[in-house]
Amino acid sequence: MINSLLDSIQNLITLSPAEIDIVTSLFKEKTYNKGDFFLAEGQICKQVGFVTRGLLRYYINDDGEDKTYDFAQENNFVCNYESFIPQIPSTKIIQALEDCEILQISHDDLQLFYKSIRQAERFGRLVIEHVFIQTLQDLSSFYVDKPEYRYGRFIEKHPDLLQRISQYHIASYVGVKPQSLSRIRKRLSNEK
Repeated sequence: MINSLLDSIQNLITLSPAEIDIVTSLFKEKTYNKGDFFLAEGQICKQVGFVTRGLLRYYINDDGEDKTYDFAQENNFVCNYESFIPQIPSTKIIQALEDCEILQISHDDLQLFYKSIRQAERFGRLVIEHVFIQTLQDLSSFYVDKPEYRYGRFIEKHPDLLQRISQYHIASYVGVKPQSLSRIRKRLSNEK
């Protein structure tokens, strides 16, 4: 379980054996059942997670309507940085779509990680840069791209998730109603 996290970190920075021990001691295993909340609306996000098994959905509750804006699967970090960094209540929700195993680090332990690991701040910067760029791309796409393109991009980016995510959640992510997604899928299959 810890090896996938260590591999992910070491793809960006080098860890000494002593630093590997520190990482191993700071990240704690936690299990979430399908439907459990990693983060509920109004809670302060107190941890960053690394998904070793399972799938989670990020969404906003807009007057009773769920609006999905991202997913986290194996070998992804999961967190609402908008709440986690300043330690303020979240307006976003992160929920397990499957049973999940996650390695978590608390806000306080992450500060210790930054102090104890030689290149940890570089690692944190690179992760946040990736999150920032992805957020800008997703935001731009939502405003300028047609739903067909967003669905095609979702398929390209997450071909393995089509069988794991309900059409309802995919439609929400694309920004359409489920009926519209069915029409988009039919049009795309007829074009092949």
